[in-house]
Amino acid sequence: MPGDPTPPVALSIAGSDSGGGAGAQADLKSFAAHRVHGTTALTAVTAQNTAEVRGVFPLPAPFVRLQIEAVLDDLAVRSVKTGMLATPDIVRIVADLAASGRLPHLVVDPVLVSSSGQALMDGDGVAVYLERLLPCAEVATPNLREAAALTNQRVEDLMTVEAMADAAEALRRLGTTYVVVKGGHLTEAADDVVAGPEGITVLAATRVPTGNDHGTGCSLSAAIAARLALGDDVLSAVRAAKAFVARGLTGSAGWRLGAGHGPIDHFGWSVRS
Repeated sequence: MPGDPTPPVALSIAGSDSGGGAGAQADLKSFAAHRVHGTTALTAVTAQNTAEVRGVFPLPAPFVRLQIEAVLDDLAVRSVKTGMLATPDIVRIVADLAASGRLPHLVVDPVLVSSSGQALMDGDGVAVYLERLLPCAEVATPNLREAAALTNQRVEDLMTVEAMADAAEALRRLGTTYVVVKGGHLTEAADDVVAGPEGITVLAATRVPTGNDHGTGCSLSAAIAARLALGDDVLSAVRAAKAFVARGLTGSAGWRLGAGHGPIDHFGWSVRS
């Protein structure tokens, strides 16, 4: 309606998912669901659907930087989230921009390992995350596989709330203000553990019985960034984002989109009036 205030702006630095369930596509839907204007800098183009990834084409790191700077130079970006950064060189570029103060309210989703356990970052990518990018993040949101890779542990050793808390604290000591270790993919419950200046906060939840869970990590981190752009404090943003993803999982539980893991219901389409 005329007179409505200008929406805040968030930036997603992530890969493209041709199936529309994860990556930049999920980020844009999550931003829009929170009435935040979404912008993107694509790091890679993937050929994938709900059942498989057929190919990944990383974009040149200087072109990723060009996209980011084009957005930052024109739009008043209030928050930024990273997803799949694809190569160590792209991680370095994002870290350089973050260190210079150009990426406000930075939420880092360290996409290092696929849901099937396949490594998604070659070379010294993990080291660059640890040494350069995570120290610049306001929030980091590793899942259990990513937390294990970043702390050099076995996934099996992180499957308790206590172990998740220890891993979150270990990563927070790198300089990240808040670390959210997500347990939803591998544990019986859907509990997440947040380490922050206030100490450890456990966000307990009941697992939603559904196979349509593609893009939940992307959607969570994007929703956190959206809430930060709207002015929430971090813990409030994380709680709201977790509730948003739970509603999305519940809403899409009966969907039949593709032969594999389908997307979540970002917009409440399944809620009947």
